[in-house]
Amino acid sequence: MPEGERFMRLMRFAGALCVALALASCGESEQRLKFGLAGPLTGRDAVFGAQLRNGADQAVQDINAAGGLNGQQIELIFGDDAGDPKQGRSVANTFVGEGVSFVIGHFNSGVTEPSSDVYAENGILMITPGSTNPRITERGLTNVFRICGRDDQQGKVAGEYIAQHFKDKRVAIVHDKTTYGKGLADETKKVMNGLGIQEVLYEGVNTGERDFSALVSLIRQSNADLVYWGGVHTEGGAILRQMRAAGVNAVLMGGDGIATNEFAALGGPGTEGTLMTFGPDPQKRPEAQAVLEKFAARNFRPESYTLYSYAAVQVIAQAATDIGSLDPAAVANELRTGGKTYKTVIGDISFDDKGDVTRIDYVMYTWKTQADGTIGFVEN
Repeated sequence: MPEGERFMRLMRFAGALCVALALASCGESEQRLKFGLAGPLTGRDAVFGAQLRNGADQAVQDINAAGGLNGQQIELIFGDDAGDPKQGRSVANTFVGEGVSFVIGHFNSGVTEPSSDVYAENGILMITPGSTNPRITERGLTNVFRICGRDDQQGKVAGEYIAQHFKDKRVAIVHDKTTYGKGLADETKKVMNGLGIQEVLYEGVNTGERDFSALVSLIRQSNADLVYWGGVHTEGGAILRQMRAAGVNAVLMGGDGIATNEFAALGGPGTEGTLMTFGPDPQKRPEAQAVLEKFAARNFRPESYTLYSYAAVQVIAQAATDIGSLDPAAVANELRTGGKTYKTVIGDISFDDKGDVTRIDYVMYTWKTQADGTIGFVEN
C-alpha cells in the first residue's frame, strides 16, 4: 500500500474514532442530571456555605450510590455567591449556562431574592435551606421553595417570648440593615409591640463593622436588660464580646443567623445565657442518625443547616421519583399541589401553595457550657 494512502486511511480512522468518542461522551453527559448548590462558600458567612455544601454533596452521593434519580446520575455543581446579591445573580446565570435543572440555595435572603428571579425566568426549580425573609415566597414564583421557616414565624416566637419573660424589662433592638437581619428584627419588634412591649433603642449597624463602641454606649445609656440582634454570627459575636468588655450584662437574643459554633468563638465566655430561635434540632431525629454517621466518617461536624440542605435534595428526589419526571416545572407542581408529605432527615415536610413548609419550625434555645467545656446552644 502506498505510503500516502496508508496515511489517509489512518487519518480517516482517527477522525472516526474521535467522532465516536465525542458521541459517547455526549451520550454520557446527557445521562447526568445537573444540580446546583449555591451559597456563601467564601466570605463572612462561609461557615453556613460549608454546611449547605456538605449536606447537598452527601445527599447526592447517597442518591447516586443507590442508582441515581430516575436512572440518571446527579452531577452537583457548586456556586459561590459570597453572600453578595450581585454575585448571586452571576452564579444563577452560570447555572443557567451549565444546564442546571435544580438548585439548592441560596442562603442569605438578600441573595436568594434576586437569584430566584433568574431561576424563574429560566425554568429552574430552587429550594433554599436557609432564606427566611417572607418575600422569598410571597412573589408568586411557582419554582421557589424553602425548607426552613419564615421570619414572621420566627419573629412571633421571639416577640412572644420577650413579652412573657421580659415584660417589665427594657429591650433594645439592633440589626445589620440586611434583608434578613432588619426583616427579622422588624418582625420581632412588631410582635412584641403588639403585646405591649416598646423598645428603648432601635439601631442599625453596617455589615463588616468591627468597632461597636458607639453602639455599646447607646445600649449602656438605654439601660437595656435585653438586646435583640437581627443579623448573623460575625457582627453578633463581636457586639456581644464588646458589650461584656464594657461591663454591659444585658442578655442577647438572636435568630438562626447565629446558629453556629463560631458565634461562641467570637462572643467569648459572655456567650453563656444568649437566647436564640431556630428549628428543633434535627440531629436528635432517628431518621438522621445514618446520615450523621456518614458525616462523622468524613470528619465533618454538621451544624445548623447541613441537614436542611440534605433534606432539600431528598424532597426533590422524592417528588421526581413519584411522578417519574425530571422536568423542573413538573416537579415544582408536584411539590406545591400534590399535597404529599416527604420523609426527610429533618422530619416530615409538606409545602403550601406559596412554597413554604406547613409546619411552624421555631423553638427557643439557650447557649450554655457543655460537658466538654465549650459553649453550645441547647433547646429550652
